[in-house]
Amino acid sequence: MLNKHFSTHAICLTGALVFLWLKLPLPWLFGPLASCLIAALFGAQLYSVKILSDSMRTILGVAAGSTVTVTFITAIPSLWSTLILIPIMVILIGFMGVWYFQKLCGYDFPTAYYASMPGGLQDMLAFGEEAGGNIRAMSLIHATRVLVIVVLLPILLISIWQVELDRPPGKLLRFIDINQLIILGVCAFAGWKIASSIGMFGATILGPLILTAAASMTGILNSRPPAEAIWAAQYFISLGIGVKYVGITIDEMRRDVVAGLGFCILLLLLTLAVLGLVVKFELAPAVEAILSLAPGGQAELVVMALIAGADMGFVVSHHLLRIFIVILGAPILARIMRAKPPR
Repeated sequence: MLNKHFSTHAICLTGALVFLWLKLPLPWLFGPLASCLIAALFGAQLYSVKILSDSMRTILGVAAGSTVTVTFITAIPSLWSTLILIPIMVILIGFMGVWYFQKLCGYDFPTAYYASMPGGLQDMLAFGEEAGGNIRAMSLIHATRVLVIVVLLPILLISIWQVELDRPPGKLLRFIDINQLIILGVCAFAGWKIASSIGMFGATILGPLILTAAASMTGILNSRPPAEAIWAAQYFISLGIGVKYVGITIDEMRRDVVAGLGFCILLLLLTLAVLGLVVKFELAPAVEAILSLAPGGQAELVVMALIAGADMGFVVSHHLLRIFIVILGAPILARIMRAKPPR
């Protein structure tokens, strides 16, 4: 087993080093992602250690929580004009996804519904499996959605808004006070374990985020995680996406991955339409708006926001609301939609 994990990381590190050598953007995100996908498609067995992947996600929670200040909390009511768009988008995505996956792709209702819900990946897979959905199909569709967002967003940020994505996502480790590093570490570990013990959804990110936000607001913490930690988080996010494609068959590619790509096109059109309204009425800056409205994975979009130097408070508040609505509202909306009489 140790050799299998070693070979997985050898593949990922090779991808990262190639991207660094070619001076391509986001080498610690795109490099391992590219090498993992190529290896998986050629039949390689890739492995990830859940506890290690989860610990890396706590870094993103700490990074987001460290940006929360008293000023941000008092400014939340002023964000209502864009926050209100989140539940509207979730409902539209739900109806659009069920129509697309059922009518055009031929999936059953549980698979169609829980494959289309944008967020809370593990929770959606659990809900979908409990409802009788196809867990493998849902997993591949969600992985494809996240993959497209991770690849497409940087291209849009660079080409349209000229965002620089090659700068360090924070101070280097050697420039951060040791006491601040200890506080960051305590917030990450304690927040994760406390959130897990009470069954909080998204515990690996939300627990550290809440505890770090409290430390930031009280003035105990005044630093973000070092750049090296953010790079490590990017690496393990890439690995986590690539592993989901291990063992994929030609039939699954033709059916599930292609269906996921088609749904991504619909999501992109909806997101761009809403983004156009936000920019037209000057409700928010374009970069913050697209990072907040894009229906990607929470961890992946937090990474993008950190690298882009976006307003983390603005982006995180929208994604927290989306995750909250999806996790709590998904089963309710599923019952409402399923209760409709068939045509």
